[in-house]
Parts: sequence; structure tokens; C-alpha cells
Amino acid sequence: MDESEYLAQYDHHKYPQPFVTVDAVLFAFHEKALNCLLIKRTNHPEQNKWALPGGFVHPTEDASLEATAVRILKDKTGIRPPYLESLKAYGNATRDKRGWSVTTTYVALMAYRECAPTSNRVSEAQWINVEELDGMELAFDHAAIIRDALERLRQKALYSLIPVYALPAKFTLGELQHLHELLIGKPLQKKSFRRRVEQADLLNDTGETKIVGKRPAALYSVKKGAADYNFVRNIGM
Repeated sequence: MDESEYLAQYDHHKYPQPFVTVDAVLFAFHEKALNCLLIKRTNHPEQNKWALPGGFVHPTEDASLEATAVRILKDKTGIRPPYLESLKAYGNATRDKRGWSVTTTYVALMAYRECAPTSNRVSEAQWINVEELDGMELAFDHAAIIRDALERLRQKALYSLIPVYALPAKFTLGELQHLHELLIGKPLQKKSFRRRVEQADLLNDTGETKIVGKRPAALYSVKKGAADYNFVRNIGM
């Protein structure tokens, strides 16, 4: 028997199969705070609890796990985020009451905008300040997943400008610095931060301004390829 014959008669249903899903942790910066998008489940299990946008892998439709994440975000929230990164996989016999399950998770960043659910399996979609999440009972193991995603984003904030993708398309350097400070957990020296950003040459000056306090502040946009750049030394040093 050659390989083609073997594959033709192979029956994967003979072997135990866990549930395979994808969940996305979507962050955006709004009103000087980092927010996470949650949806309220309409069906069992975990009915009426807040959860991450997620769903089952469709083997005949999804070419990859990332494609599953993109489809799920679009189907449930109408969003296609500009930044999407694989986080980690979670799997055990207890995280889902329906049985043994594995979920692959992604961190996604986008500019804040109002989101409405586009699926009848979701009753609400709401941005929640990440500082408020500790007091909420979330579905499945999603609280732990969000904590891991936040830690990944905090690490990224130390050596890259990845957090910029959670800002609006046009932003001030003050907004970018404030977001990094939120993630890192300490204030950054203004001149040093701006010098590091300018030397990296990752931003475009749009020529536009907005009033911050009583003064105009220049508005910037991020250049293509900025997600691939790493600073030589951590920003917080």
C-alpha cells in the first residue's frame, strides 16, 4: 500500500477528537485607557456570561488558525484588526463543560470604534476597561487568557511600538507615550521616549494637529512594517 492508498482509506473519526476553537483578545485605546472587547453569550454553556470573541475551526472553510481568527472577529463583531499575533494554546478536560477542548488564542489590536454583534449567538459586544476585568466573572478560562495577552502586550511595549496599533489611525506622541506607560506600569522620560521613536523612523508626520490642553499637538500615523521593528534597548531602561 502506498501513501495515497493509505490516505484514501484513513478514517480520522476512529480516534478521539477534542473540540478545536480559536479565541481572540482584541485591545483598543480609548479615553486614556486600554480596553478589551467582550461579547455576551446567548447560548449554553456559560450563557449570559461575557466572553472573548471565539468559535470553532471550520476545516473546509479556514485555511489556517489565523484565518479562523479573522473570520470569527468579522462574523461576531464586524472587525478585521490591522494587527493580529498568535498568543498560545490552552487545552484540558475541564475548560469547556462540553468536553475536552483546545483553543488557540490571538492578540489583536485596533483603533477604538463602536462595535455591534453581527451573530445571533451574541447579544452584546462591549469594550471593557482592562482595569475592570478583575471584578468580572468571564466564561470558560477567558480571564486567564486575557491576563496572558496583557502580559504579552506589556512585554511588546518594552521593546517595540506594537501598541501603536491600538491607537487611532492618527495620534499624538503624547498618546503613544501614555499607552506605553499604561502597559509598562511606570512613567517614561518624555525626551528619551521621543528620541527613541524618532530614531526608529517608524512614524509619519501627517502635517495635521489637534488641540491638547491649550496647545496644538502634531498628529502621526504608523508606517508599514513598523510591527517588525525591535528597539536595541528596552524603552523602559
